[in-house]
Amino acid sequence: MAHKKAVQPIKPAAKEPKSRRQSNIERSSYFARREAAKVLRSVLQGDAHRRAVGSIKTLVYSPTIRNKKATFALVCQTLKYLPVIKDVMEIANVLNSKWKRQEELMYIITYDILFGQDASLTGDAEKYLTLKKGPLQSALAKILVRKGAKRIEDLMAQYQIYDVKKPRYVRVNTLKLDVETAMFELGKENVVQKDDLIPDLLVLPPGTDLHNHPLVTNGSVFMQGKASSMVAVALGPKPGWEVIDACAAPGNKTVHLAALMKGEGKVVACELNKDRVKRLEHTTKLAGAANVEVLHGSFLNLNPEDQLYSKVRAILLDPSCSGSGTVADRLDYLLPSHSSGDGDAADEGRLIKLAAFQKKALIHALSFPAVERVVYSTCSVHQIENEDVIKSVLPLAASYGFQLSTPFPQWARRGLPVVEGSQHLLRTDPVEDKEGFFIALFTRNATRFPESSQKVQRDTTLDNLNNEAVKRHHRPKKFVRSLPFTKFSRLYLHRNLIPRR
Repeated sequence: MAHKKAVQPIKPAAKEPKSRRQSNIERSSYFARREAAKVLRSVLQGDAHRRAVGSIKTLVYSPTIRNKKATFALVCQTLKYLPVIKDVMEIANVLNSKWKRQEELMYIITYDILFGQDASLTGDAEKYLTLKKGPLQSALAKILVRKGAKRIEDLMAQYQIYDVKKPRYVRVNTLKLDVETAMFELGKENVVQKDDLIPDLLVLPPGTDLHNHPLVTNGSVFMQGKASSMVAVALGPKPGWEVIDACAAPGNKTVHLAALMKGEGKVVACELNKDRVKRLEHTTKLAGAANVEVLHGSFLNLNPEDQLYSKVRAILLDPSCSGSGTVADRLDYLLPSHSSGDGDAADEGRLIKLAAFQKKALIHALSFPAVERVVYSTCSVHQIENEDVIKSVLPLAASYGFQLSTPFPQWARRGLPVVEGSQHLLRTDPVEDKEGFFIALFTRNATRFPESSQKVQRDTTLDNLNNEAVKRHHRPKKFVRSLPFTKFSRLYLHRNLIPRR
């Protein structure tokens, strides 16, 4: 007789051990610290040499950073506490020659030990500094006594670092999505309003985090400030036009132009920097802007007389600038140069160089023979980069038939009264508008042409006259009249060589 095998009761699936869950958190934190260290190194090196690769946000939210939220928090908090961290590490004398080569990583780990959460500090560098926790805390206590502060909050208040609150602006990419649908989707989790000035711009509460929202990741909407969104609208390109974006990367304004043109015509997007070209191409692809042609090269190298650009009707020039109007948005107030006040002389020299380049680029933009509209914009508050540049090119612009026009007439804030026509220039205020931008719009009277264009026309007319003269030379001649070549001769030739209608 066969014996039945006893059926064992099915045990419920075991929960994931706490140690394993913890190891996942530790692994994530480990990589986030290293990604943050990489960003921090770029930020500090760019700040030291006054040649930033990009803003903190641009560097953190690049495609190469995986854990963006944790990385961004670590970079910002470490920069906020960096003056204290440096003093602490110097007093504690914890960095040997080996770890000095990874200075930025050590800053971030020290922040976690002293001010953050050190519960999941794994890794060789983390273990090394954890063993030095006592000296680090002792050094911090000495600083508190020296500064006369009882708490960390009191100590940080002495550095006067303010958190600027501004609305979250989102521009709808109308190449992919209409404004009403975007409002509906974003409104599921947020309060959304339409902007009162820019038709495709939406306004959300300050601090709204949309970096991982599907509409952002698929290019249906772009997180773009209000002033930045005003630039392409001020240029006002029409569908079917040919347009140049002279300094295009990272490409937000480029794809805005493409959307305003309804994907028709062509936008030539120029960018000299190889890495920024990649970012520009990524933005263009994400936006689905098929009418954008990315050109890896300097705008200054484009020949206005080249037939390739003979139909260009509008140019957007948003050149390299100091970025002084977006200090809060770029988080530049966290940088060592900003908090220390160092580098004023270096910054003045840099402004002079920037203004020289800006003037050169604007003159070049105005020289394209078929161009009707040119917008010059900066995210700077400095007169030397704004009104002074406009003032320096006005005589030349007038000789080409250009005049200043008024973008957004309903906007109250205008240019500084240091240049004729300042009432046409547009400024946004860093305090009132939370960012400082400058926009100048040049438009050309259709009956006026630049001198270079007139020269081309004159040369063409002379060529036609010469060809006609050759033909007449080979015709049977009834008689030949010989005259001394004087003003009267020119009049005679002109009358006889131009065909009668």
